[in-house]
Amino acid sequence: MKGFAIDKAKDVMWRDVARAWQKYEFGGAMNTDRVALRARNRLALVETEGGSIAFFPPPHKFFFAREIEVNLGYVWYRKDSESAFSVGVRQADHEEAFKASGVSDEVWTRRSNEARHNAANFALYNAPPGTWQRMPIYYYLSAEDGEATQRAVLAYTHEDRYKAMPGYQVAVSHFHTHFNEQLQDNGTIDFQPTWLPTFRALGINIAMMSDFHGDGHATDPGPLRLKDQKVYFDGCRRHSDRSFLIMPGEEPDVTLGGHYTMVFPRPVYWTKVRQAGQDAVEQNPQYGKVYHVGSPADELQMLKQEQGLMWQAHPRTKGSSGYPDAVREMEHFRSDRFLGASYQSLPVDQSEKRLCEKRCFETLDDMNNWDGAKYLIGEGDTYMKHPDDETYPHLMVNYVKLDRLPKFDEDWGPILRSMRAGDFFVTSGEVLFRNYGVEGTGARRTFTAEVEYTFPLEFVELVWGDGDKTDRQVIAATEFAPLSSHRFRVPFDASGKKWVRFAVWDSAGNGGFTQPVSLR
Repeated sequence: MKGFAIDKAKDVMWRDVARAWQKYEFGGAMNTDRVALRARNRLALVETEGGSIAFFPPPHKFFFAREIEVNLGYVWYRKDSESAFSVGVRQADHEEAFKASGVSDEVWTRRSNEARHNAANFALYNAPPGTWQRMPIYYYLSAEDGEATQRAVLAYTHEDRYKAMPGYQVAVSHFHTHFNEQLQDNGTIDFQPTWLPTFRALGINIAMMSDFHGDGHATDPGPLRLKDQKVYFDGCRRHSDRSFLIMPGEEPDVTLGGHYTMVFPRPVYWTKVRQAGQDAVEQNPQYGKVYHVGSPADELQMLKQEQGLMWQAHPRTKGSSGYPDAVREMEHFRSDRFLGASYQSLPVDQSEKRLCEKRCFETLDDMNNWDGAKYLIGEGDTYMKHPDDETYPHLMVNYVKLDRLPKFDEDWGPILRSMRAGDFFVTSGEVLFRNYGVEGTGARRTFTAEVEYTFPLEFVELVWGDGDKTDRQVIAATEFAPLSSHRFRVPFDASGKKWVRFAVWDSAGNGGFTQPVSLR
C-alpha cells in the first residue's frame, strides 16, 4: 500500500523477535529498497493521530514447509520520499541457517553443515503454469492506538497459541532436535533445550519427537544406540510436566520404504539392525526388553506387541515419493498399526483453496477408499527451534480427545488409542471443533459439527468415498461473522458411501478437518 503521508503518520511500529516494541518515525533518509522487519507474529502497524492500520500476511497459507522457522522478515516499510512511504508483506529471497551449537569443533562443524543443508531446502513453493494464484495481504483498520490494534489482530490467531479446548489435548509430532545429543553434550539431562519453551508457549501438550535422524548412533547394532536411547528417554521423562508430555518417537525409515514416523505408548528399546543368529527380542541385563529389527516382519511384530503406531511422513513427496501407494498391499499398511499419513503445508500452491489440498487430502481419501480407517496426522517435520523463531505459521496440530494428559511414567496408551479410533481433529489453530459426529441410521444421516473460528469463513464441505471414488458437497459460509461459532448440520444420503469427513475453511486458507468416519 503506497502513498501514506509522513506528516499524517506517527510511525511504523512492531514487536521484535524478543517481543520488545520498536518503531520508525521516518526521520531518516529515503530508502532504495524495502526494509524487512523481523516482526513478532508477522505483524506491523502504521500509527497515526486518528488510529492505526495493521498489515500482515495470512498466518499459515502464506508460508511453506521449511525445515527451520527462522524469522526472515515478512512485513516491510519503505520511505519513498520526504513526504510519503509504503508498507506491505514479502517473502524472503533466501533461507538463513539456524544457530548451530556444539561442545567440540567436530560436533559444531557437523551441525553447521546440517544448518546449511536446511538453508538449501527453500524451494517448496509451487505455482503451476496457467493457475490463478491467490496471494492476499490483510489490513486491519482501527480508531485505537497501535498496541490496542495489535491485541485485536492477535485475537484471530489466539495470540499465536493453540487454544485449550475442554476434553482435548494438543499434540504435535516429527521434530528432529537432536535432544539426546544436546543432553550428552552438556553432560546433564537437566539441560533445558530451546525448543521446549517454544513448544510450551504455543499451548502444546504432547510433543512426539523424532531423534536419531542424522544424529546419535542410529544404525548401531546395540551398545551405542541403547545408551543414546536411555539418555533420550531419561531426558523426555525429566522435562515432561503436568501439562506437557514429551513422547520419544522416531522416524526410522529402515525396512518399509519411504519415510515414516513411529511412536509407542511407553519407552521401547530397539535397534535397526538384527545381526546373524540374533533373536528378534532379547532380555538385556541393563535395558530390559530389547527388539532387534532386521525386516518388515520384525518391525510390524514389534509394533503389534508394544501397541505402537506408525504413519507415512510427507506422503507422495520428498523421501516418501510414491508412498504409501507402494505399500498399500503390504501387511504393514493393512494392519491397524498403520495409522495413515502426515499433514503439513507442502508444497504451497496458492491456487489451492485449502492447505495441502491436492497432495494431502488426495492421499487421505485414496487410503480410505483402498482399505479401512486411515487418517491424516498434523506434523511439523522441522529441526532445531528457538523462542525467537516464527514457529506458529509452520505447524498443523492434532486435538486428541482425552480426559486427562498421562504423566511420563504412566501408560500413554489412551493417546494412541484415541488416535487409532480417529478421535482427533487437525487444525491450523484458527478453526476449532467443540464437538462433531454423524447422527441417524440407514440412508438418511446428518453430519453435525459445532465450530469455533476467528477469520471470516469461506466454505465448509462434506467429503465422502464409496471405496472407488471421492466426492464432496461444498457449502458457502461467507455470511458468518468473524470471531464467532456456529453449529453446522449437513444432511446426506449414506447409500453406497463407505466413509465421510467434514472440513471448514476460512478466507485466509486456514482450516480444520475431522477424520473419516466409517459408514459400513
